[in-house]
Amino acid sequence: MLLRLPARAALACFVLAGSASCAHAEVASWYGPGFHGRLAADGSRFDQDALTAAHKTLPFGTRVRVTCAATGRSVVVRITDRGPFIAGRAIDLSRGAARAIGLSGVGRVHLAILG
Repeated sequence: MLLRLPARAALACFVLAGSASCAHAEVASWYGPGFHGRLAADGSRFDQDALTAAHKTLPFGTRVRVTCAATGRSVVVRITDRGPFIAGRAIDLSRGAARAIGLSGVGRVHLAILG
């Protein structure tokens, strides 16, 4: 099954479900300290050290494999929140997920929807 990740046309990425291969890198950032303990958009409490992420359009509960282009490390996150709200960014990772792949600040990642 071919899935299209919502993103700007220039960064459109086509992946096979369960595959980590991706034609283009997406821009990711992370969030945490100012939101820890607050309600996420799905109604759960945001835990900055959990393996979660925010995405503008993917359904809550969707699992996504995020692979850092710089380190080659990957992590599977669950979508629990909405964002990022900065132009050009495709996903906001929790602090825990960003640490797991070695992302500090903003960086390029490959995304694969797992379901």
